[in-house]
Amino acid sequence: MSDIEITLPDGSKRSVETGIRPIDIAKSISPRLADAAIVARLDGELYDLTRPIEADAALQILTNKDPEALQVYRHSTAHLLAAAVLELYPETKLGIGPPIDNGFYYDFDRATPFTPDDLEKIEKKMWEIQKRHLPYERVYTKKEDGLKKYGDAWMKCELISERAGEVFSEYTLGPHFIDFCRGPHVPDTSKLKAFKLLSIAGAYWKGDEHNKQLQRIYGTAFFSQKDLEEYLKQVEEAKKRDHRKLGKELDLFSIQELAGPGLIFFHPKGGIIRKQLEDWMRDEYLKRGYSLVYTPHVARFDLWKTSGHAGFYAQNMFSRMELDDAEYQLKPMNCPFHILIYADKQHSYRDLPVRLGELGTVYRYERSGVLNGLFRVRGFTQDDAHIFCTPEQIENEVVACLQFAVDTLTTYGFTEYSAELSTWDGGASGKYDGTPDQWQLGENALRSACERLNIKAKIVPDEAAFYGPKIDVKLVDAIGRPWQLSTVQFDFTLPRRFNLEYIGEDGKAHQPLMVHRALYGSIERFFGILIEHYAGAFPVWLAPVQAIVLPITDRQTEYARGLQKQLDAAGIRTTVDERSEKVNFKIREAQLQKIPYMLVVGDREQESNQVAVRNRKHGDQGVKTLEEFLAGIRALIESKAVAE
Repeated sequence: MSDIEITLPDGSKRSVETGIRPIDIAKSISPRLADAAIVARLDGELYDLTRPIEADAALQILTNKDPEALQVYRHSTAHLLAAAVLELYPETKLGIGPPIDNGFYYDFDRATPFTPDDLEKIEKKMWEIQKRHLPYERVYTKKEDGLKKYGDAWMKCELISERAGEVFSEYTLGPHFIDFCRGPHVPDTSKLKAFKLLSIAGAYWKGDEHNKQLQRIYGTAFFSQKDLEEYLKQVEEAKKRDHRKLGKELDLFSIQELAGPGLIFFHPKGGIIRKQLEDWMRDEYLKRGYSLVYTPHVARFDLWKTSGHAGFYAQNMFSRMELDDAEYQLKPMNCPFHILIYADKQHSYRDLPVRLGELGTVYRYERSGVLNGLFRVRGFTQDDAHIFCTPEQIENEVVACLQFAVDTLTTYGFTEYSAELSTWDGGASGKYDGTPDQWQLGENALRSACERLNIKAKIVPDEAAFYGPKIDVKLVDAIGRPWQLSTVQFDFTLPRRFNLEYIGEDGKAHQPLMVHRALYGSIERFFGILIEHYAGAFPVWLAPVQAIVLPITDRQTEYARGLQKQLDAAGIRTTVDERSEKVNFKIREAQLQKIPYMLVVGDREQESNQVAVRNRKHGDQGVKTLEEFLAGIRALIESKAVAE
């Protein structure tokens, strides 16, 4: 065999025989490295540890310290799940089984529905197979032979027809399992140390409700049992915090079947919280030099042709409607409307930057299978802003947007966050709009803005929007879950499509730069995140009811009503529980409704013109005058404190 040259991460080179496997190179470096190895990276691509290397290459061995290794680990666990299902239920047809953010799933076509008892049997079988140390073997098959071999396995045949080359790769796991798959995978099942099956759900083939409905089994996998147990605790905590459950219990919002899925009805209490969110954002707009605008919910379809949404975004738009003069379309975006406002008059460089902000409601067609409470809806309100500026102004504008994003997070009690900067591919694919100079300007402005604010942004190559680079900010909630929230995006396309201009110092017309910016993302989704972050116990300034007066007997009812009037007049959202129930019952009810303060009043409090203050988190706070209580709660509200 002839020799090939392998370049290691430290830059050193090794001359090895053609056909050597990455795992063999790992063993030669260190037995500990070989034992920890999960997968290899060869010339930038993930690669099986047991797959022969045929040419000179740069090699890296990935261990449990690498996020990409966890994705491979979970993909391999999905194959283990499918192998267990086939051993137990050989009549089952296989769909797909990818890794996902928190684990993996596999889709199955089976006449008999899986049950929770089946899930236990399948997981037990997975552990049996794991102990056999079965290898994940990569084999190659001609497309024609593969279609014959899979026979009535209709999903695999469809995937092979659509995606396979003339020769494609498959992976086997024991004598009963083979799957059309690009890989890579862990070397054998003994590598899989900690996994758990979680749930069963329905899922349409390829996510299309017109296709057959399959059974999807969700699971998760981690490198250690400790990490798995921590995640399962987080899952249990997340169930308690589920915004759909709390939204009903706290009477915040609903989705009405008669009106249709994905459309949110905010109830009075939810409406109060929404008002606080909207008022804060609009006030901040004005403080930071934005102009407030309001735009229609519908426009002629020609507008969406000009913007490009009719072509690029048609599958996410509601059906058009015929009116007297033209076809009209519910808006899926606010940006074309803000552009029309900008374009309504001529601008000089002295006018820029122009910052237009709106809490604008948009409508997008989401398939019913992906709708999820407040998190995935069909009608939602974005805190949308668009900035039109000169190249010289762009960096400062991006810095201001990112600072606004950070201020938004901290105001609502999120102290941990991360950022991702999505860039283009240098123009190699042709899928991105804009010139190299524009992309360089945009990406440099985003990088520099992060540096100026000391924000460490992970660079994500080839993940930009087609119209420009972007920064996404992800918050981390109270139980450690990341959420995509704020985004700042360049746009090289719409200013050109709408022939936007400003007159420069040279007296000539120039095209402005445009930035899209959303901080909540959407009111609905952010509201859902807040419900789960605070488990429904909102900070005092956001709480729909900030205090409740609890008379011990009917003798204190009039005194309680008088207190309510004084509190209402002071701007404190207050109610009275006048029911003829024991006070301990009323306290428990107020606790369940997560009301921040309970003011208990009996004969003694009435005679002394005081209240016995009780906090939902800290219990008894002692007897106070109403003025003393007001001073404390006002301080919390005015400072927008997240702790009581």
